[in-house]
Amino acid sequence: MQIGQYKIDIFETGDFALDGGAMFGVVPKPLWSKSYHAGDELNRIAMTARCLLIRSAERNILVDTGCGDKMHPKMRSIYDLDNSIKSIDLSLVNYGIAADDITDVILTHLHFDHAGGATVMRNGETVPTFPNAKYYVQKKHFEWANAPSEKDRASFMPENWMPIVNAGMMEFTDGPGEILNGINAVPLNGHTPAMQMITVSDEQTTLAFPADLLPTAAHIPLPYIMGYDNYPLTTLEEKKIFLPQMAEEGWLIVFEHDRFTIAGKVVAGEKGFSCGEKTII
Repeated sequence: MQIGQYKIDIFETGDFALDGGAMFGVVPKPLWSKSYHAGDELNRIAMTARCLLIRSAERNILVDTGCGDKMHPKMRSIYDLDNSIKSIDLSLVNYGIAADDITDVILTHLHFDHAGGATVMRNGETVPTFPNAKYYVQKKHFEWANAPSEKDRASFMPENWMPIVNAGMMEFTDGPGEILNGINAVPLNGHTPAMQMITVSDEQTTLAFPADLLPTAAHIPLPYIMGYDNYPLTTLEEKKIFLPQMAEEGWLIVFEHDRFTIAGKVVAGEKGFSCGEKTII
């Protein structure tokens, strides 16, 4: 789709799976399995690592990079990581661009399923995947990632960002505001401190990439909050702030981890908020 100067496409990086109970927190399995996916024999639900490719005449921008392909085989098995059909390399080929052509990489946060593809192993060394890009992350989140809590420590893998920092390619956003022309960051603190939701807007349309505020369409209802969230009550308050705005203004929401629904619009009904019109962009 086109928003202002930008052509926006979905950039696939791979599929994976996470524990369904952890993904839906206090919501009982009979409810989340009906609204999303029943889970496999290990209670893992099917997920994907979907990113945005935003292109203009001058720039090729990625928002998030998925899990990447550096994981040890044991970890790949735990998360059922599959890059055979969807991967960064395949998506680059699909859009006729090279890694060298990416000018900017906006990271919503530094958990492995969002930043894993930001670096790659080459000749036994971990290096930035996109050698000509500037990478952007919130300063407060970067500080958290380097001294995380016990709760989310396992989700942070420094090899996903330190080669970027060491190469002088990381730039820090600091609070809400415009990162690039028409592309804005909105810091959120429920899932992990200073995760940034990304919006792209012109006078008619707003597209939102809320990362783990709404990882799937099934997470739109207020109580559907991940057990992974550091501060679930903060997530609840953030949803109370943004869901009404999303519904009233007709924002198009891209769901980063939903294997079954790429994008849709939030609607308000008698029983609360839900995903109404589902859209492929």
